[in-house]
Amino acid sequence: MKIFKNKYKSTKLVGIELPKHVAIIMDGNGRWAKKRKMPRSFGHRVGVEVLRSVITMSSNIGIKVLTLYAFSTENWARPEDEVGVLMNLLVEFLTKEIKELHENNINIRFMGDVEKFPKKCRDAIKDAIELTKDNTGLVVNIALNYGGRTELLRAFHNMMDDIQNGELQKADVTEDTISEYLYTKGLPDPDIIIRTSGEMRLSNFMLYQGSYAELYIPETLWPDFKEKEYEKALLEYASRKRRFGKI
Repeated sequence: MKIFKNKYKSTKLVGIELPKHVAIIMDGNGRWAKKRKMPRSFGHRVGVEVLRSVITMSSNIGIKVLTLYAFSTENWARPEDEVGVLMNLLVEFLTKEIKELHENNINIRFMGDVEKFPKKCRDAIKDAIELTKDNTGLVVNIALNYGGRTELLRAFHNMMDDIQNGELQKADVTEDTISEYLYTKGLPDPDIIIRTSGEMRLSNFMLYQGSYAELYIPETLWPDFKEKEYEKALLEYASRKRRFGKI
């Protein structure tokens, strides 16, 4: 399936305020497959197809950053065969789609400790980063072996090292300074965090960056989160008044 084969055609999003940064917790693949008496791996594979459509639509309508929670630090506790399927799907997606992503000016980034992944995954990740690093279109930021608490711990350790080395003064540390030490350095904070499947929790995702993000939690399982569902989320975002603590 070609990522950019079909262009988004609806006019409902024309003229409304769209988020610059959309972050998605892609949840529900396993439950979707179980409902159909299929193995969980089938749900993950269908979920990749939905990922393609969401990337396409985000690029077409002018979203600047799309962050996708693909594999958490806690996901290593899943059955070994399921982890293997997820790793293989990652490599397959990057290998098959990276050329078209590059041709459509997509900038691929990753956040998390990817060095713990198998070599074939690390190689695919490095190739994707290198090929698309100069692209200026949609940033697709994929969270792999990522956890918000681990990210903050890493940031604080690096910050303390720089203070001890004299490269940073304690008195100069601000909220913006902390942001510079996160995986999302240089990217805007998410305007909306979408979690599919109706689960009412962030699951250790973008704990610092998501402080003022709008939350949208549909009952829809990820394999069913297609263009119309994504459109609903963006329309809901546009209807909200973001006050950031003000009246």
